[in-house]
Amino acid sequence: MAEAYLNAFAKERGLDIVAESAGTMGGKGINPLAATAMEEDGVSLLRHSPKVITQAMVDAADRIITMGCGVDADACPARFLVTEDWGLADPAGQPLDEVRRIRDQVKARVLRLVEGLQAL
Repeated sequence: MAEAYLNAFAKERGLDIVAESAGTMGGKGINPLAATAMEEDGVSLLRHSPKVITQAMVDAADRIITMGCGVDADACPARFLVTEDWGLADPAGQPLDEVRRIRDQVKARVLRLVEGLQAL
């Protein structure tokens, strides 16, 4: 959700910013309820797929933000770097109303991030 929002907001504002999202464990597919919640807000996850974070991704990143979904710290190559943790709940296994609430939290955080980057 964060990758899709950030890339959409950056494009709308003409900013040269690209987000890439990845996790410590690869999923089988995009959470269908997350896709539904995002579609309701006009953002498609159709071209997205779960990715496992790599050291190369970490090395290429200007900023690393974790969602706070309780991942195993030993599995994350970003554990030795300064990161910003948003402390958000994991939408996996949640009902649609909860996924919508998480989506709205992600959107608000991403908007603040983009606005902060735009001000630089």
